[in-house]
Amino acid sequence: MIYCHHLTKEALEGLGDFKIGGQIIHTVKYADDLVLLAKEENVLQDMIYKLIEIGRCYRMELNVEKTKVIRISRQPLPVKIIIGQKQLENVESFKYLGSILTNDGRCTCEIKCRIAMAETAFNKKRTLFTSTLNLELRKKLVTCYVWSKALYGAETWTLRATDQKHIESYDYVVLEKDGNDQLDRSCEK
Repeated sequence: MIYCHHLTKEALEGLGDFKIGGQIIHTVKYADDLVLLAKEENVLQDMIYKLIEIGRCYRMELNVEKTKVIRISRQPLPVKIIIGQKQLENVESFKYLGSILTNDGRCTCEIKCRIAMAETAFNKKRTLFTSTLNLELRKKLVTCYVWSKALYGAETWTLRATDQKHIESYDYVVLEKDGNDQLDRSCEK
């Protein structure tokens, strides 16, 4: 990991045009995953060339088959990035650290996926949630097993009205599935 950190730091020094809070951000890294960030296609191409060049000094190679490119924009157009003689594959979405990133920058796909995961979690524990256990305990169990799945990463979501409706309608479905009016009323508070 330290090796990878030094490689990217050396390769990307002075490159990049993606700013957050006034600072240029070159990468997002986790374990052996690396995401390069750039606003302009030519800047990204230069970053990749430099990364490959410095990587060779460290006896490391970029796996072209596993490398993908995505443009996140209101009007996402394909990006043409070449490594050797091969153009990198453009993707419409990809999963990074458990969250789905899409080329339109919206969270709808991620929210629907999270709701489906929460639904699965609910169904696995349905007998527990609809049992005669203490109401407060059942509410805590639903929060632990269902809502933690549904809302993972929610702090990064930019919600549109339709996304908010998906979440609210799922909340209603969970309450209805429990079949317990007492739980319904107490969860709405």
